[in-house]
Amino acid sequence: MTDWEGYLGLILQGAWVTIELTVLGCALALVVAFLAGLGRLSSNLAVRALATTYVEFFRGTSIFVQLFWVYFVLPLAGFELSPLQAGVLALGLNVGAYGAEVVRGAVQSIGREQREACVALNLTKRQSLWHVILPQAFVLMLPTFGNNAIELLKATAVVSLISLADLTFQAQIVRAQTGSTAFPFLTILVIYFVLAVLISTGVRALERRLARGLDGVRS
Repeated sequence: MTDWEGYLGLILQGAWVTIELTVLGCALALVVAFLAGLGRLSSNLAVRALATTYVEFFRGTSIFVQLFWVYFVLPLAGFELSPLQAGVLALGLNVGAYGAEVVRGAVQSIGREQREACVALNLTKRQSLWHVILPQAFVLMLPTFGNNAIELLKATAVVSLISLADLTFQAQIVRAQTGSTAFPFLTILVIYFVLAVLISTGVRALERRLARGLDGVRS
């Protein structure tokens, strides 16, 4: 094995960490987005206020500061997190705030006649939401969710600031050891692009699959 093959191996190890961050961060962001998005539509004032505060706070502050708070400040309150856990939490909460607005907008965009049909069928609000509104709204959410997932993928680079060996961190290591800037950063540029294309392709395929049969239902 040549030295450059070894350096490439380091970068690929970082790619695995980046993929892990992206998958776990997206899972957390999806859960948080639905909780906060539906919370903003709640008839309960306290729930609505809590969801709105969360969304505005995480959209209005820097992901860098959020990450530092999660990793450096939370331990002072007794919440010790590993770099990976801190990265997933910060990324998931940050992107989840943007996703919450996607959920809220998609649910509100479902036509009034759909809701009236639910009333005519004597469905409860919960039944209407889960069986009629959300299945249609989710298809509308998917393109923006795909964009959010790609943004989260790119934002994983911030975890290098807390010494988590992701793609960017490993590229910096290779650069420091070899003195070469072009090789490590061109390599991670290509890897980020490939991962983004995979996310985009997967989301489009899921969107086409879920949209089958809904064209005649959605207004």
